[in-house]
Amino acid sequence: MTPALTFFAGLGLLVLFGWYFATDVGLRKRLLATTLVMLLVAFSIATIWPPKEKIQLGLDIQGGTSFLIRLMGGDKDVNKGMLDQAVEVIRKRIDYFGVSEPVISPVGNDRILVQIPGLDTAKIQEAREQLSRVAKLEFRLVYPDNGERLRLIDEGKEVIPPEYRIEVYKMTAEGNEKPREERLLVKKKADLGGDRVKESHAYYGNEGWTVQLKFDGEGAKQFGKITEQYKGHRFAIVLDGVIQSAPVIRDAIYGGDAIITGKFEEKEARGLASVLENPLQTPVSIEEERSVSPTLGLDSIRASIMAGLLGLAITLVCVLIYYRLPGLVANLALLVNLVLLIGALTMFRFVLTLPGIAGIILTIGLSVDANVLIYERLREEMALGKSLRVAMETAYQKAFSSIFDANVTTLITALILFWQAAGPVRGFAISLTFGILASLFTALIVGRNALGWLVDTGRVKKISMLHLISSQNINFLGKGFLACMCSLALILAGATSFYIRGEKNFGVDFRGGDLVTLSSPAKIDVGQVRDGLKPIGLADASIQESAQSGKYYITVRSPLNTSDKVEKQIIQTMPSANFKVERSERVGALVGGELAKSSLVALGLGILGILIFVTFRFELSFAVGAIVALLHDVIITVGVFSLLGRELTLTMVGAVLTIAGYSINDTIVVYDRIREGLASGRRGSIEEIMNSSINQTLSRTILTSTVTLIPILCLFLLGGAVLRDFSLAIIVGVVVGTYSSIFIASPIVLWWSRARGQSTSTLRREVTQKPTAANPLAR
Repeated sequence: MTPALTFFAGLGLLVLFGWYFATDVGLRKRLLATTLVMLLVAFSIATIWPPKEKIQLGLDIQGGTSFLIRLMGGDKDVNKGMLDQAVEVIRKRIDYFGVSEPVISPVGNDRILVQIPGLDTAKIQEAREQLSRVAKLEFRLVYPDNGERLRLIDEGKEVIPPEYRIEVYKMTAEGNEKPREERLLVKKKADLGGDRVKESHAYYGNEGWTVQLKFDGEGAKQFGKITEQYKGHRFAIVLDGVIQSAPVIRDAIYGGDAIITGKFEEKEARGLASVLENPLQTPVSIEEERSVSPTLGLDSIRASIMAGLLGLAITLVCVLIYYRLPGLVANLALLVNLVLLIGALTMFRFVLTLPGIAGIILTIGLSVDANVLIYERLREEMALGKSLRVAMETAYQKAFSSIFDANVTTLITALILFWQAAGPVRGFAISLTFGILASLFTALIVGRNALGWLVDTGRVKKISMLHLISSQNINFLGKGFLACMCSLALILAGATSFYIRGEKNFGVDFRGGDLVTLSSPAKIDVGQVRDGLKPIGLADASIQESAQSGKYYITVRSPLNTSDKVEKQIIQTMPSANFKVERSERVGALVGGELAKSSLVALGLGILGILIFVTFRFELSFAVGAIVALLHDVIITVGVFSLLGRELTLTMVGAVLTIAGYSINDTIVVYDRIREGLASGRRGSIEEIMNSSINQTLSRTILTSTVTLIPILCLFLLGGAVLRDFSLAIIVGVVVGTYSSIFIASPIVLWWSRARGQSTSTLRREVTQKPTAANPLAR
């Protein structure tokens, strides 16, 4: 699909959206909704198909190596021009490997991310050397009568002078012309080193685009002698053995200032100026290195897709059995949701990574939540004796506020995660963000209009649903103190474990170091591996084993720059195991520290955003309860991981922030029902109204948690070793988040209100004065 067609299609959809929200006529609104859904689905399918040409795969799926390179400016401060030039220098070096579509992009002010897909693990060392070596800038004289001497050499009448060699100078093409090539006899030895250039820049002058350069004191003397002696000769500028330009020396130049003129385009002039600044004159530092073999990536994606499809199938069947006809509508909405989600990710050139797949799988569970809220409300309204049409309208009206508040708070955490995080965690945040938006659209437009059409046309006159979780009258708040003591005990146990384990709690992403994963077709004896590492003094390295798709894996974590020795030693010590390197990571301590800092900043900003939003929508005591519950869930999840001997990694940051999002989502639904109870004027104390509200949402809470856990459990059991820790964290977080929304968040609101001396009427007044979400979908 062309960009122009995409633009006009998007504009048309935007107009339809506006028309839909502006109209109040039932039939017209339904027709507009149907048209919108059909166009969006068609647009998404056209964007997705054929998948091989549209969906980009991350290195953790297709295999390859990623390097994060830092420019060491030395005496010079690294500027944008130097960074851009370094990107071009590195691109030329990567072309040496003949790989397709490498990603080479600046990161921040002084770093470059290099991703080489499909790079064989045997070539990693060679790639490392290519990227980290010094860029060599030289000035070399061209033979005085270059053309005539080359003609005689070609005719066999002359030989190449011993101090010269033939080089090919590829000139920049103008317009649609092919690049021109010129053979030059260039000196083998440099006449002047590039380290003598102090600065260079391009500007537009009387002779068009011009490049100016300035030499240091010694360079100025050498350049003056050369230009005096070789006036009228050509002087080749060579970077990494490739001629960048070959201007003519017009006059003797003293003082160290020189200009280069020619028929330069702006891009060519700026590029030459950047070459002359030579940002890679000093060695660069490879601060992070990650590689995954194509086989490990394919095994992981195959396992993830199987887990996702199984989780989707179980979810569809459970929803259909429990809600029957509304469940069929919810399943239709869920399938449309997935089509729209994948379409959006494809259109925005999303790179599909394993955490991204996990985000899509998590969306399966979260997208059902809105429908559960609506149908549980529908059940309540029908129980009051209302007609089906009125009950359905009321259910959507009342559920909208909960859906809006819960999804906006989750969206806040996803957006902050995208803003602060990097790499695969950012991919997870993107998939989660699009998933939330798609689920809102499908629940409130697709599901509503499909069910409304069946009811309004008289095709459905009665709806029956299973009701396995009936309304209870449990005194949850009365058990708040006991629950808090249990949580405190678990937090203390986790904190103690965290303190005892110390640095072992953190993976290489945070503390820096090396990681290497090797596979074997036979079961691996970890004790034998540890014995094999004794000769190189690394017997105490962390070693984990796992199995996936009939292969056995060991992962060894060791100090920085030791993975090559570890890999070599293990393969030599156990030759019969037929080890193959599947994955390796190398992260500098500086990068690890920055990751830890950015993760804490992301969590802090997420908490601040939620605090502001919940205070605005509810009341300060509710915001305090939500934040305490959120911190409770995150701390317990991290503590449980420490107790289980697991490590915190970059991907785990995504899991922890997802837990924060789920926790607040669940808490907001309970809060919304409490606010409704207070606003309704129902008699009773704050505690009685809160208990009643929690009991009313109990079925929704259990159903949503169960449906969310289904695909994540499938991911944990079938998704392979790569995503096992990630899915385990989500499972722990969902369980703890469900518990905290009932036993932690609400008691905090009650205790805070009592501490401030608020009566029921005072809290009722403060809550009801807050703005409620206006339902733009109301008919």
